[in-house]
Amino acid sequence: MSDLQNTETIEKEKLSLNDDRRVKTLSPGALVAQRFFRNKLAVVGMAMLIFMFAFSFIGGLISPYRQDQQFYTYTSLKKEYAGVTLNDDFRYLSADGQKFDSMAQAKFLLAQTTGKDTFEAKDTVYQLVEEGTDLYQITSNGTVVAIAFKDVVNKTGDMSFDEIHASLVAYTNKKDKFNVSGADYSLDKDGNILKGNETVGYISRFIVSSAKGDVVISREFGETAATAIAANEKDFKFIDESGEESQYQISYDATSKVWSITQFKETYVYDSYAKPSRAHWLGTDTNGMDMLTRLMYGGRVSLIIGFIVVFIEAFLGIILGGISGYFGGWVDNLIMRIVDIFYCIPSLPLIIILGAAMDAMKLDPQVRMFYLMLILGFLGWPGIARMVRGQILSLREQEFMTATEACGIRTSKRIFKHLIPNVIPQLIVICTMSLGSTIITEATLSFLGLGVKFPFASWGNIINDVNNAFVMTHYWFVWIPAGICLLIAVLGFNFVGDGLRDAFDPRMKR
Repeated sequence: MSDLQNTETIEKEKLSLNDDRRVKTLSPGALVAQRFFRNKLAVVGMAMLIFMFAFSFIGGLISPYRQDQQFYTYTSLKKEYAGVTLNDDFRYLSADGQKFDSMAQAKFLLAQTTGKDTFEAKDTVYQLVEEGTDLYQITSNGTVVAIAFKDVVNKTGDMSFDEIHASLVAYTNKKDKFNVSGADYSLDKDGNILKGNETVGYISRFIVSSAKGDVVISREFGETAATAIAANEKDFKFIDESGEESQYQISYDATSKVWSITQFKETYVYDSYAKPSRAHWLGTDTNGMDMLTRLMYGGRVSLIIGFIVVFIEAFLGIILGGISGYFGGWVDNLIMRIVDIFYCIPSLPLIIILGAAMDAMKLDPQVRMFYLMLILGFLGWPGIARMVRGQILSLREQEFMTATEACGIRTSKRIFKHLIPNVIPQLIVICTMSLGSTIITEATLSFLGLGVKFPFASWGNIINDVNNAFVMTHYWFVWIPAGICLLIAVLGFNFVGDGLRDAFDPRMKR
């Protein structure tokens, strides 16, 4: 009988350790933690946040690259090298000591096209004499004033007017020798002008001009290009002075009547939009930077901005909301009217204007980031202030506050030691929920080019790289991972905020 009673007593003691009994023995903090971890979504949100914090802060430390490290590669680019035109217009060369201006040139063209052998310009009568195909000598009172020609003399040395004139006469009349001032000259079949064994120039209808001012086009290259164009070829090869052979392509623009000469040249450029590989798991962006490293550092910047902005909001909201709720009266009316004014401020247009102003001032990216946090924090405190005021209005009339007043505790201590701690649970919930919206706001501003600037990374300015449809459709690895990181972080904060709200609610079932 005694053994049976002992067994029943033991069973009763076991049954007395039910959930109600255990809840009563838990501290308030442990009770909140128990409720929080019973919420599966809250636990999932916590896991998501732990992953994002580890990815952003620890991942950035172990990454072999810096966030601003750029990678380069050699690629073959088609570059404009030279332009070739066929001279169909008359060119003019004045004799030594003579002047043949634009008015006279226009009168010459009119006379030449109408078949006249004289013309007058500025009270001066000129005679024109055809010396060969598209070559005219222009005189006045028996003195040579100028020559008009279409075949161009490209000088490789010093040539006088008489030498140029005589070489053009010989070239257009298909002569291979001529004499100028007692010196003998010769012309070869390629149009080269020889003085003895020295080449002083060459004649061609083709004009070859370099695409770059610092590149000098050699005579050999011009002749090779002209020969290829005359033969209607699409490309040609040329060996330069260093002995390197290069391939050139020829294309003709009928509108400008210019042959464009291009070449494929190995160029050291940014390794932009490289596909995912062993070296770059998520590829590279438009500046040749490793996307995975940028995502890690971008998460660090986005999370830090979110926490600092929420801290500024909470700091201002607690102080102003606490003062307003405790004192009431005209102090409460004044602070609440200030809150109403801040609610009426169009935040996004104001931030856009301030962002444009910072662009105009060309602020340092780090200073700009600091100003961005201040602006977002200064515009976001009214909601927290109103919540704190409402909580304190209900708390200040309770017995424990009457006791603090009876004990003579000073006002600041009553507010910040006895009232504010009772608001902390609701404050934690609203701040946690605000973190997600703050990160979204920062990402939106950075996407619009008004937030974090290069070289710093944030999830928003990473997504900003896909501001055209081609990049968006062809380089998914640039923007989809950043969007996923943003989704995980914001969703995690929302899940944790919901879990904390339920855990702090005293009406929750135990």
